[in-house]
Amino acid sequence: MRERVVMKLGGGLITQKDQLKVPNLSTIDNLVEQISNVMKEGFDVILVHGAGSYGHLKAKEYRLSEGRIEGFESPLKLTQRQAIEEVRNDMMELNDHIMKALTKQDITAISFPPHQWAKGTGLNFEGDLSPFIEAPRGIVTVTFGDVVPCDEPKLFGILSGDDLVARLSIEVPNVKRLVFAIGGVDGVLSQPPHLATAEDLIEILSPETVYVGEHKSAIDVTGGIGLKVQRGLEVAANGIEVVMVSGEYPERVYKACIGGEFRGTRFKN
Repeated sequence: MRERVVMKLGGGLITQKDQLKVPNLSTIDNLVEQISNVMKEGFDVILVHGAGSYGHLKAKEYRLSEGRIEGFESPLKLTQRQAIEEVRNDMMELNDHIMKALTKQDITAISFPPHQWAKGTGLNFEGDLSPFIEAPRGIVTVTFGDVVPCDEPKLFGILSGDDLVARLSIEVPNVKRLVFAIGGVDGVLSQPPHLATAEDLIEILSPETVYVGEHKSAIDVTGGIGLKVQRGLEVAANGIEVVMVSGEYPERVYKACIGGEFRGTRFKN
């Protein structure tokens, strides 16, 4: 069987994360062009994307990551249930931008929104991964971070794209590598992004490595860079190559996917 690559496009890369529902369409197009190039090298691709300004801002406002909150009130007067529907619709809208970009590159792709097939949050979420496992050669399967149902008493929560990529990388056969494409930085840094120089890029990251990442707690409802590092190390422990690169340099994403040389962070466990 052909080898597979799992690619995670960060929400802060493909959207303006601090502006409600503003996609970076040129960035999406450039990255999807590289997916086409990766497929021409003989790899199948599983694509997972983040939420950025299509999910995090509203999810934060309505505390959706916490589950059901009795007596919850918001200045915008939506209930949490109404907010869930809005966030899901917004995520489908962002996903549609991704799917249209794939179509422009003549890539056949199928999207699997998690709220339709997954339950629970974190690495132990429940869900049938067979559509990703059984996808025909040359078909890109797509999914994304989403608001999913949960058991009582929580009833709902946020399933992070980082948890999705970890499970997909480990459980789908023939995955050669996991590539995190992020915005704003070249990889994992040893200094805060606003202080870091070129020398502060961590090229090899292990469980003992001390790193610093920017986590916009006022916006982000998942784990930021910390969750990416944690999940990346867990995937690496299963013998799968894991790398993190700047998606603002699409050629780096291509090189990372095919096993070439690139500027970024390699995970070692």
